[in-house]
Amino acid sequence: MEMNEDEFDLLDELYFVQPFSYLQEILGWEDSKILEILDSLYQKAFIKCLSAPDEERFDQVDILKDGKELLFLATKKGLMAHNAL
Repeated sequence: MEMNEDEFDLLDELYFVQPFSYLQEILGWEDSKILEILDSLYQKAFIKCLSAPDEERFDQVDILKDGKELLFLATKKGLMAHNAL
């Protein structure tokens, strides 16, 4: 599955669990752009969402609506796609 440059750059920051605020600070992108890219990565199963550092969300998450309250982590599938580029 392909990944664009923005998806690659964002995924690069998710080797460890990170909150939305960290992504804002590090990437310096508009909130809407971060949310859209997170959603894209989530739809590809390249990231997972967490409510707290040790609380993964297994329900269907609406990142565009709730993303600012969540934490994110690359999945094994996401890391493999990231490292393949």
